[in-house]
Amino acid sequence: MTSASYPSLSGKRILVTGGGSGIGAGIVEGFAAQGAEVTFFDIARDDSLSLVDGIIGRGERATFEQIDLTDIPALQAAIARLGPFDVLVNNAANDDRHSIADVTETYFDERVAVNLKHLFFCAQAVIPAMSAQGGGVIVNLGSISWHLGLPDLPLYQMCKAAIEGLTRSLARDLGRDGIRATCIIPGNVCTPRQLKWYTPEGEAEIMAAQCMDGRLMPQDVAALVLFLASDEARLITGHSYFVDAGWR
Repeated sequence: MTSASYPSLSGKRILVTGGGSGIGAGIVEGFAAQGAEVTFFDIARDDSLSLVDGIIGRGERATFEQIDLTDIPALQAAIARLGPFDVLVNNAANDDRHSIADVTETYFDERVAVNLKHLFFCAQAVIPAMSAQGGGVIVNLGSISWHLGLPDLPLYQMCKAAIEGLTRSLARDLGRDGIRATCIIPGNVCTPRQLKWYTPEGEAEIMAAQCMDGRLMPQDVAALVLFLASDEARLITGHSYFVDAGWR
């Protein structure tokens, strides 16, 4: 498959959260292949360094910063030190399974910190420079999970639903400054993390529920991220877009 080329992304400064593996790694690789200067945050050092080595080996650019996204002061300091950025991709999340009965207040707060809070503060931190330079792009990653009502994910689905609301708010409040905000809703993407949750029978059920044959890969999500970040999407903002092979 031939990938699209977006000249407007060449030289752009990109920040991706959770970029060391899975969907995030696919996004980082996609921007690097466009000639962008990609910085990504992650807590997984080994995977992230391996990703950087591969990208640099292809003559492209990527920088890894080991950041705990739940540490908001550290997050803000890193963005101030490494920015400004033209594009923010809020990708990082954690979909650990949990039951309603087992949720404690501490676990509730921790899940919100991991899956929602840092998206707002990352956006808040990049907005001033984007406004000063006349525009920018924020792409948030949602989830199909709450649209389907999947079991054992109440807090994760709560946060992912809120991300779509946050996206609408950012688009409205920042549009006159030339800043666009969109949300991508992936279906079941084939990553090592996702595969650990599914048996072969479960995989077959997902494929049967999709409108199309074919397993979603990180590159499928990255393709839409690249388009939404490019100048070709210059008047696209405030909405959410599914990449799910029609999973219903």
